[in-house]
Amino acid sequence: MNPQSQSFRLDNKLAIITGASKGIGLGIAKAMSTAGASILLVSRQTPDLETAVAEIRAAGGQAEACPFDLHNYPQLNEWYSGVVAAHGIPDILVNAAGITRRGPADQLSLDHWHEVMAINLSAVFAMSQAFAQRLLAAQKPGKIVNIASLMTSASRPGTAAYTASKGGVGQLTKALALDWATKGIHVNAIAPGFIQTDLTGPLWNDPTFDEWVKKRTPMARWGQPADIALPALFMASAASDFMTGQVVYVDGGFLATF
Repeated sequence: MNPQSQSFRLDNKLAIITGASKGIGLGIAKAMSTAGASILLVSRQTPDLETAVAEIRAAGGQAEACPFDLHNYPQLNEWYSGVVAAHGIPDILVNAAGITRRGPADQLSLDHWHEVMAINLSAVFAMSQAFAQRLLAAQKPGKIVNIASLMTSASRPGTAAYTASKGGVGQLTKALALDWATKGIHVNAIAPGFIQTDLTGPLWNDPTFDEWVKKRTPMARWGQPADIALPALFMASAASDFMTGQVVYVDGGFLATF
């Protein structure tokens, strides 16, 4: 094998991935498994998690379900200790879990605002902190890949909570990268364009919006989870060892035009 291609391998690495039961998270889990990593899949939906684990194992990969509801992020550190005790210290963290609550800002409830912030931002910090604390104590390097959004740089009507949370993910990525840059823990983010997942189902099932996305995106299509998986694999691998604090837009050219 070409020595350079080895830089993209994840053999003997343990990756923990939130939102891993479907969509972008599952796409990343499958790509990292194919590259040699053992995968810990995190989601609150245990049946979906078991299905995802079975898919990865059927393809020859190693995967375990680690159910946790990120709404309960104040208890995350205790749960993470149990994960480490059972499986070892993860080398890679992918924060892919996310939710949205749509509606005009003047009508958005504070409960919905707090829920989006809890899952999309506070849980990302709590998970990153737990991940880094174990690596720092063991003096091991690691890679964090956060899933940001087009909304990290732009917005649409009715997305106040989601936009604010994803803007926070972009800035949090930079802040964590700086804190841990000399510790061997690299932190980067991928900002996907419009990707066909369960989360975006109300959008791509709307014929008018579907047509708008295809016309507005220079590549004239929706992205798929696989379009995000390989950039995530790069960020988790040795190929990105001189890269930290970056937010990379994988959007079919969406932000390159107007």
